[in-house]
Amino acid sequence: MQAMRILAAAAVMLVASTAAAQGGGGGGGGQGMDRAAMQARQNEMLFKGITLTEAQKAKIDTIQTKMRADQQAMMAGGGMQDPTAREKMMAMRTKVNADIRGVLTPEQQTIFDKNLDEMPQGGGRRPPPAR
Repeated sequence: MQAMRILAAAAVMLVASTAAAQGGGGGGGGQGMDRAAMQARQNEMLFKGITLTEAQKAKIDTIQTKMRADQQAMMAGGGMQDPTAREKMMAMRTKVNADIRGVLTPEQQTIFDKNLDEMPQGGGRRPPPAR
């Protein structure tokens, strides 16, 4: 179950980061949004019902800033043309979510996990049912 939450968040961030890296203005989830607006919307969903301390906000910002830099480097190095890029992006997102969880209190982690469960997968597209 935890893996599904992490994968769901990874898919959302993959779509958001791909749109942001491509300028954010084209089709898809980034339509008309810049990176900062997309990150703010992402955080709004992730941290709904969670009151973060200033120290937590600073740590989470550091984690997310590093992730964005890593994603930009990956996109500049061939981006999604590399067949393993999606896997790398998802692994990156999994690590980021784990790092963010580590900043939260146990009570906040429970809400964070619930918020991950409620996030749309792949920018609103749901995977086909398992057979």
